[in-house]
Amino acid sequence: MTDELLSYKSLYQTFKHYSVNRSAKEYVNGAIHKNTIEGFWSIFKRGLLGIYHLVQKKHLQKYLDEFVFRYNTRSYTEQERFNYFFANIQNRLRYKELIT
Repeated sequence: MTDELLSYKSLYQTFKHYSVNRSAKEYVNGAIHKNTIEGFWSIFKRGLLGIYHLVQKKHLQKYLDEFVFRYNTRSYTEQERFNYFFANIQNRLRYKELIT
């Protein structure tokens, strides 16, 4: 779900794509809106500025993964989130790999 920006037009060829027309002051069209993704990006940007301060491009995906996990488990208690996290660990990232 996007707004009417022209660069999104080609998404129709590959994805189910729905949009709202912000220039016409349309913010919601039935179930179509951008509020959820805009809320996520707002939390992510605040996290980068408030917690991490400096993010290198090579680590950006890891930071995004962390915030996606936090966002998708936002209704969990801390104990539920902790248990869910450890129950789903698939790979181990060693410090040496992280800094190379």
